[in-house]
Amino acid sequence: MKILVTGTHGQLATSLAEAAAAMPGIDLVAAGRPAIDLSDPASIQREILAVRPDLVVSAAAYTAVDRAEDEQDLAYAVNVIGAAAVAETAATLRIPVIHISTDYVFSGDAARPYSEDDDTEPKTVYGYTKLRGEHAVASVNPRHIILRTSWVYSPFGANFVKTMLRLAGERPAISVVADQWGNPTSALDLAEAILLVATHPARERSGIYHVAGSGDTNWANFARAIFASSAAAGGPCAEVHDIASAEYPTRARRPLNSRLCCGKFERTFGWRAPPWQESTAAVVRRVLQQD
Repeated sequence: MKILVTGTHGQLATSLAEAAAAMPGIDLVAAGRPAIDLSDPASIQREILAVRPDLVVSAAAYTAVDRAEDEQDLAYAVNVIGAAAVAETAATLRIPVIHISTDYVFSGDAARPYSEDDDTEPKTVYGYTKLRGEHAVASVNPRHIILRTSWVYSPFGANFVKTMLRLAGERPAISVVADQWGNPTSALDLAEAILLVATHPARERSGIYHVAGSGDTNWANFARAIFASSAAAGGPCAEVHDIASAEYPTRARRPLNSRLCCGKFERTFGWRAPPWQESTAAVVRRVLQQD
């Protein structure tokens, strides 16, 4: 099976390449700029038609949550128009697309984990464009799987785990928001789930699914788990001071509740992510080995 992934250096694209390399029968082609520029639909069409994959994973996106508030046109061009071009070109080849989306499509105000059927109400430009991207993908390609996830981290690129470890090497104490809750999700686990979908008969059950790490926590406790894993491996650690979101203002509002209910995915594809603590410890060990 030949799989084309949009993006080359992102956390998920890198994790997918690593996972696919260990799977016989999977030929994964990662394409990013300049071959594919999501703000240039013509480049998307050229690359997909040239590769002619059996399936496309639409992983690349505009993900600068705060900057999107001031770069609305670019965020829309990438997350809506670009996503639609990927899905539509796949449709011309009669192949499915797996599109990656986000918890930011929800308001974050609910008191329980969000299911796929809950009302969407994005509060940020990023969330709005990702939601419109979902709609666009579904409208142009009937063979679509939309996977919403949250709090993604990995041994690659820039993410919360790597930031915490860097800060722990620079200071003895770190203030971290404690009133935002979610499911930390290893991109390594997410890649495993995506490749399962790609090779599973149930991929023809088009629709939206939630895939995230098992269990939930807040950012402060996530940081504590990172430091505990780091200390156990001989790495840096720091004391964590809980603060409220109001004490750490950002350009775009962060959801207070990013928790996702993943039961539909588990029932359909028979896969559940490991507990987030286990995946965090594994990523921390890999990050420390890189230093």
